[in-house]
Amino acid sequence: MKYPKLRELREAVISLLTPAYTSKFPAGPHVPFEKFRGKPVVDDGNCVGCETCANVCPPHAITFADDKVKGIRTIKRDYGKCIFCGLCQEHCITHKGVVLSDKIFDLAVFDREKNVEYQEKELLICESCGAVITTREHIHFMHRKLGPKAFSSILNLNILNQKLGLAEGHDLDVGIRDGLKRKDMFNLICPNCLRQVLVKNLFKGV
Repeated sequence: MKYPKLRELREAVISLLTPAYTSKFPAGPHVPFEKFRGKPVVDDGNCVGCETCANVCPPHAITFADDKVKGIRTIKRDYGKCIFCGLCQEHCITHKGVVLSDKIFDLAVFDREKNVEYQEKELLICESCGAVITTREHIHFMHRKLGPKAFSSILNLNILNQKLGLAEGHDLDVGIRDGLKRKDMFNLICPNCLRQVLVKNLFKGV
């Protein structure tokens, strides 16, 4: 039994004579280790508002709300709930929209609202049923990612037309007034409404 006691005494003496492993933060500066996972920092220019980070966030620190009237998606990030797991960075489709900082880690505040950040993105709304399609930046990102293949979609062609203004100065009033018809393929409509148009055209000759 004496050997374990001697070992414990040796460890106690070593601990007493060696300096503390912890840093002096906040009294002194703290330098995190490599690949330290600090606050997720959002780059609005590279974030397309696609909901991916909100879908994979375990503590639901990232949520979103769509205002169809204003056509705005509001993304809320509550860093008081964040567990710094890094899934938002790992699953970001642009790989640049959110990155965990290795320098920002002190998030202690007296008012929790100071740890909440908001972000807004423009929505694309279906002109037929009013459903949310996605954000405009998300569509543009897919254009850049897919190149010419993106324009196999009628929706993407309509977005390109709006962006470049190809139809400006021409009378192309094809507004949806009396139900979906073939001409409505050239409006901004969701995939479900586009399917209805194609099914009608295929089986009824509308």
